[in-house]
Amino acid sequence: MARHKNAAFAPLVAGTLLLVGLAAIWGFARGWLPESASVHGKGIDRTIHYLMYTTGALYLAGHVALACFIWKYSKDRPQVGAVVPHRTEFKVALVPVAMMMAISEVGVLVIALPVFGQVYGDAPKDAFEVEVVGKQFEWLIRYPGADGVFGKVDPALVHDARNPIGLDKKDPAAKDDIVKRGVLTLPVERACVVHLRSLDVIHSFTVPLFRVKQDALPGFTATTMFTPERVGTFELACAELCGLGHFRMQGKVEIKTGSELSQWLSEQEPWL
Repeated sequence: MARHKNAAFAPLVAGTLLLVGLAAIWGFARGWLPESASVHGKGIDRTIHYLMYTTGALYLAGHVALACFIWKYSKDRPQVGAVVPHRTEFKVALVPVAMMMAISEVGVLVIALPVFGQVYGDAPKDAFEVEVVGKQFEWLIRYPGADGVFGKVDPALVHDARNPIGLDKKDPAAKDDIVKRGVLTLPVERACVVHLRSLDVIHSFTVPLFRVKQDALPGFTATTMFTPERVGTFELACAELCGLGHFRMQGKVEIKTGSELSQWLSEQEPWL
């Protein structure tokens, strides 16, 4: 009787598995990504789509196989199956492992390595450099000033109101550094190199439409690079839970033309 009751539910269970698999594939295959606004963003999107399609196919295949097994072995009759040698089981189990390794290691590297070069490779000579410092709970942006050189900083000199990133007044290169809060201003169609630091805990510099995400670690300077493709204002967020005020750690990225940026920089007063 128990086997008969299970057999009655088999079509429902098998059909549900197939529907869940198809629904997941349909949901991820749709154009849910916002339009990229950086040069390397298209390569990031290709990598994401590749992973969605390949792992989605495996996901669906697994659901189909599971549905078939449920349907076949829920029949109201004794099940007689061949004894499978352990070596055969081991070989069969290696197949999905090898497929996942090929997808996650070989495939991703082939597609994404050129993109990683655009993000972490050598910067062009005309790249625009800026420093972004994360602290609970805001972003501080520093420009090197007219001399093009970042001045020295000292954690002991940090004062939230007077000297938020700890500029060393004794260093001549620091005297023309420009410091802003919450708004990162960059040029369009020019490689931008962002040097990242943190004054307290781990933060994550994230500009979703540029497909940029890089952690900022205390005591370490990280670097990321991207080339904005269009003028406008974009969201700057922290993608690492950094405390109770994490939700407040929002900023903006303003992309201007080269002439507009030069004019804007000339109007800014050095922090010191």
